[in-house]
Amino acid sequence: MTVLPAIREDIVLRTEDGLELVGELALPANGEVRATLITLHPLPTHGGFMDSHVLRKAAWRLPHLAGLAVVRFNTRGTSSPRGTSEGEFEEGDGEAADVRAAVDFAIARGLPHRWLVGWSFGTELALMHGSELDVEGAVLLSPPLRRAGSEDLERWAESGKPVTALVPEHDDFLQPAEARERFAPLTQVELIAVDDAKHLWVGETYVRIVLDAIVAAVAPERGPLPTEVQADVVQ
Repeated sequence: MTVLPAIREDIVLRTEDGLELVGELALPANGEVRATLITLHPLPTHGGFMDSHVLRKAAWRLPHLAGLAVVRFNTRGTSSPRGTSEGEFEEGDGEAADVRAAVDFAIARGLPHRWLVGWSFGTELALMHGSELDVEGAVLLSPPLRRAGSEDLERWAESGKPVTALVPEHDDFLQPAEARERFAPLTQVELIAVDDAKHLWVGETYVRIVLDAIVAAVAPERGPLPTEVQADVVQ
């Protein structure tokens, strides 16, 4: 639950279909932004939101430890302590506008080296709607491949942009052996099977694996992450 220094700002994203989405931007308190994470949360109808624990911990730690900017937001109709985004859940289709709004926000703020980081349902949004956006690549956590199909994977393959997929050994929806077959159309994917992990990445051991993998993909010069910090920087 460690919270490290960052410049944190409540933000509002405005979609092309007129909705306001609530979110937060976390920036390094000191130094340049090495890369930008545009995070896409798990399924809101099953408890996913911008504060889902891995994404929250990325925002708490990575600006300080790795010089990353972290954009988190609630997709349409999703609530969290930050507030409720306008609109209603649209099964991943209308959420295309939410993903575009987040990327457009990052561009408008001059945030460099933008990457999509999706978790579960968020991976579906990244795969279905992200390949043609102005991002450098994607990191996928527990991809279920329920909504995203081979056509989406092929579009990412054609883009040539790097994709890293972390697949838990005991995932509820897609485990490593099947994932290797299902991801075959995305020829440049780096698929990382994580031993003993489950879909929700519960436990500090698995949070560290995820955060290290994100940094290895987007800012490898800043990894691996330290496991200790001085007590006087903890907020």
